[in-house]
Amino acid sequence: MVAVLTGVALVVLGLTTAALIGPRSYAPQKGEPYECGIPTRGDSMVQFKVGYYLFAILFLMFDVETVFLFPWAVIAKGMGVESILAVCVFLFVLILGLAYAWRKGALQWK
Repeated sequence: MVAVLTGVALVVLGLTTAALIGPRSYAPQKGEPYECGIPTRGDSMVQFKVGYYLFAILFLMFDVETVFLFPWAVIAKGMGVESILAVCVFLFVLILGLAYAWRKGALQWK
């Protein structure tokens, strides 16, 4: 509870300090969309397929999970059978997730 109250107090203190001592100026250009210094033409909203995001999230998920194998590989020689079984369970869960995504068609470009 103390950590939550401290976090809230620090956020409120930071926002209050910024509001009190921060510069106040308004220009119409501040409200305009900005992209690479070139004014936008027409509708700036571009729709992307959800499949791209799903593919990216799956890539990150499996990439990060496989990074956890490197520390184990470094010390695997000195570990016992329990370590090998733990990594086998980890890999089994990872392969199950990949098989599920593959079966659902998340790895196919449509």
